Amino acid sequence: MDQYLLLLQKELREAMGCTEPAASALAGAKAAELLGQRPLRLEVTTSRDMVKNAMGVGLPNCSLKGIQAAVALGACGGDVQAGLSILSSLDEEQVRCASSMPVSLTLETEIPPLYIKVRAVGNEASAVAVISGEHDRFSHLEMNGEVLLDLPVDACGSTLEEDDEQFIGNVSLSDILAWVDEAPSEALKLARWARQTNLAIAEHGMTHPYGLSVGTVAAQGFEGVTTLQEAFAYASAMAAAASDARMAGCPLAVVINSGSGNQGITLTVPIAVVGSFLNVEDDTLDKAMLVAQLVGLSLTARKNRLSALCGAFTAAIGTACGYVYLLGGRVEEMDRAFNTMVGNLTGIICDGAKGTCALKIHSCAEAAALAAKLAMCGLAPSSESGIVGRTSAESRDFLERITREGMEEIDKTILSIMMGKRA
Repeated sequence: MDQYLLLLQKELREAMGCTEPAASALAGAKAAELLGQRPLRLEVTTSRDMVKNAMGVGLPNCSLKGIQAAVALGACGGDVQAGLSILSSLDEEQVRCASSMPVSLTLETEIPPLYIKVRAVGNEASAVAVISGEHDRFSHLEMNGEVLLDLPVDACGSTLEEDDEQFIGNVSLSDILAWVDEAPSEALKLARWARQTNLAIAEHGMTHPYGLSVGTVAAQGFEGVTTLQEAFAYASAMAAAASDARMAGCPLAVVINSGSGNQGITLTVPIAVVGSFLNVEDDTLDKAMLVAQLVGLSLTARKNRLSALCGAFTAAIGTACGYVYLLGGRVEEMDRAFNTMVGNLTGIICDGAKGTCALKIHSCAEAAALAAKLAMCGLAPSSESGIVGRTSAESRDFLERITREGMEEIDKTILSIMMGKRA
């Protein structure tokens, strides 16, 4: 069994729109499906992180926003079989129904960050659907009080999933590189598909006005990429453009990483742009993508998928390692780039999915380019520098501590500020 390949096949999936609203719509659709009729009202119980990540993001194919709207759209005709692409097709009646559907919202604290429970109430009937641990993982289903499915709320409740997390969370850069060097054709095809899919929304975002237009403004003055420095800068702009479009509700799909479209964009678009400039062979470009994807997954395994630490930052550590691979570097250079990223941007917060994600992706991609260039010059911060470890593995341990021990109160404060603005 090739555990790397199985993990990539599981994690690199297509999603339409931000994944927290998509998961919310999926839970709403499943609850309505179990109910067997259009609900009279919906009751939503969820975590602060789910609310935070759905509050400011546009939903595809409509002007609605927020977790309650997403749940209602799913319950008013969403196709459960569409998975995280459930919002890819909405009709006018579905939007009208969602706009008038009563949806209550309750925040719970003693639940995982990735958790949403939807209770659909109809005529003398009710049904419950819970998604938790992963964005499309149903962990509890009920119909009129009869339990149809009941799994642990955390995705690591099953042996396979726990093994996955333990496995990828503890692999070294040497382990990743050794596998990538001999990666099977299925993995290379998967990386190529992710690259092509995410480049499509990036190119679209560069030619259409979305959000803050971070990508298009950052790329102003480019008449062609003629130097590596220009390639790095244009790569950052393209990644930001993809996020601009996605956060504004662009109806184009993204291949996600760690349940996040923005992380998927960060791990693919910059490497694709720089690889194209360097004119590397397709297999080399695909392998650079695989390095980045696996580093990103290894960092996610050390923290909650939804946390106060910005996912674009942890993903960009993978991007830096992918850049190093494109430039001919190996483990030693990747280790340096990893530690430089930790010494540079650790602490960048996640204040939900919204238009400013494009700003953070641009900054993180720029930092990844700098880290790769320093690494190729033999430069990196030493372990005397703050939270930087002696090796990338030690730095990863420190990141885990900061995320799990140090940022819990920050997450509460962020949501308090965000919710206070709505009052």
